[in-house]
Amino acid sequence: MTATAAPATAVRHPLSRLTAEEIDAVRELVAGILTGTTRFVYVGLEEPDKAEVLGWTPGTDVDRRVRVLLLDRVTCRARDLSVSLTRRTVVRDTGVDVAPEGRVPLLPEEFAEAGELLAGDERWRAALARRGLDVGSVRAVPLTAGMYGCSEQYGRRTIRVLGFQRTGPQDVSRARPVDGLVAYLDLTRRRAIAVHDALDLPVPAERGQENAPPPAVPPARDPRRTGSTSPGGPACAVEDDVVRWAGWEFRIGFDSREGLSLHQVTHDGRSVIHRASIAEMVVPHADPFPVRSWQDYADAGEYLFGRFGTSPDPGCDCLGEMRFLDVPLADDDGRPQVVPRAVSLHEEDAGILWRHTDFSSATSRTRRQRRLVVRTSTTVGSYDYGFSWYLHLDGVVQLEVRATGLPFASTHRGAEYPCATEAGHGPGAPFHQHLFCARLDMAVDGRTNTVHEVDAVREPVSRTDPDGRAFRRRRTALTREWTAQRMADPLVDRVWHVVNPSVTNRLGQPVAYALVPEGRPVLLADESSSTHRRAAFATRHLWVTRYDPAQRYAAGDLADAGGLPAFVSGNRSLEDEDVVLWHTFGATHFPRPEDWPVMPVEVAGFRLVPVGFFDRNPALDTPPSMSSPCTPG
Repeated sequence: MTATAAPATAVRHPLSRLTAEEIDAVRELVAGILTGTTRFVYVGLEEPDKAEVLGWTPGTDVDRRVRVLLLDRVTCRARDLSVSLTRRTVVRDTGVDVAPEGRVPLLPEEFAEAGELLAGDERWRAALARRGLDVGSVRAVPLTAGMYGCSEQYGRRTIRVLGFQRTGPQDVSRARPVDGLVAYLDLTRRRAIAVHDALDLPVPAERGQENAPPPAVPPARDPRRTGSTSPGGPACAVEDDVVRWAGWEFRIGFDSREGLSLHQVTHDGRSVIHRASIAEMVVPHADPFPVRSWQDYADAGEYLFGRFGTSPDPGCDCLGEMRFLDVPLADDDGRPQVVPRAVSLHEEDAGILWRHTDFSSATSRTRRQRRLVVRTSTTVGSYDYGFSWYLHLDGVVQLEVRATGLPFASTHRGAEYPCATEAGHGPGAPFHQHLFCARLDMAVDGRTNTVHEVDAVREPVSRTDPDGRAFRRRRTALTREWTAQRMADPLVDRVWHVVNPSVTNRLGQPVAYALVPEGRPVLLADESSSTHRRAAFATRHLWVTRYDPAQRYAAGDLADAGGLPAFVSGNRSLEDEDVVLWHTFGATHFPRPEDWPVMPVEVAGFRLVPVGFFDRNPALDTPPSMSSPCTPG
């Protein structure tokens, strides 16, 4: 299939982010198959194979391809296209099953129309009337329905809706649940399939006003005391999305599903990571009450959390001298919409980098740590997430995710309600988890890597160690995909080394980077649960696979379509191979009264730490800070 389209902008690199002009060109190229009811679910760069990217040189032609997911809202037919901007043609056009598995993500307009569809449903109105509520005072909150095999979902594109009363503009939108009531909507036929009124519970009286002062207001804190500045601005260079800072170089990527991604991360010209991204996240709730027992949102695969990126507020979301990148994304009609300042970059002080006092020479030297911060934020439902990649002077790469916002509210029922916190007089906050999966396509000094699991082990008392003081490291090579499904163990300080045996440092040791996990709980849902099936990636802290360009998303290409268990089923060899690490991390949230109505940030993440990658401390040449009274060394 061919079509005429305006030429796309010149591409300087195979991984250059899509431009607004390219998004417009994609829409023109597929215009012949669009109808008045066709919507663009996803438009994203179809990244070339790693070998092609690594072999590319400036001026070399590259087939610039874009993946497009389309949905006809009337027929419910979905299509998966590959569009070549270079050849100006559609090179792949396949159908996508909508149910029972493999559903394309939901559209913003489908969420937006839920309230209108329900407002005219007599069952919904009657359920509210029995509670003494007017339909106009209840906000319909649409939520992804998942795929659980129930008869109401087969052959349909469905969404579930809960109600929350809101009586004033200062009320938090989800603080007063109309609990015991849930509606199922058929988005194709645009009507309610069912309205389940399981239990009539009182609507909490507390309105959850964000601006209401707590009972005791502490003295105001001077925000200037927490600032971080970079005199003269951040010392990084940014050109065509390539960032250079303190020996680091990498390329920034962004799309509507994964949000921010980092590509071709190198230090002083040596490769560390080929590609790093959040490949999926899930928010499973622990409340078994029927109207909420299905809550386990896949925020990447079902919502496309990247498209809900928010613009930071300088001076509030970020301090100091900033650089910003705008991001164009396609809307439901395939037209470019720019998210201003979607990615921010800045430097910040991170405490002491290294110090030493030598009493014999009466000298003392201290160096301050600085790090480059690459940050993006998104709001999905009632939660706000901030994703920050940190690159440190000592060669450490770190990801920190901060979750804040409003815990999902229910009506608390006292002692009979053991899976939620009483957050106030009436509202409850169900226990839940925020679990993320980072896809780390490693390239430690090249593409030939092996992963070792490294534990601290105690040595038994022996003739050579009669006092039992010895302990050592135990290394276990993860040689096959099936056995490389691993759990963290803080009791043995477990880490995973990504080793390149073909490259050694000055001591003859193979170079490596260590993945250092936090070791917090993985998915707590029972193995027999539908949540366990849908979010199988979250049942292990670590999976290791051999690189395959088609294996990009931890839960599968589309929601409920397999993912990591299928990826490792071939049990491929992992010794001296091009390996990808999939790391599950996150927070298990037992909400506190202090989390109501808007919670302080909950922090989770991991670090990648050099182990023999450098010949010595790479930060020895860090100059002393001259902006403080520290004694120069």
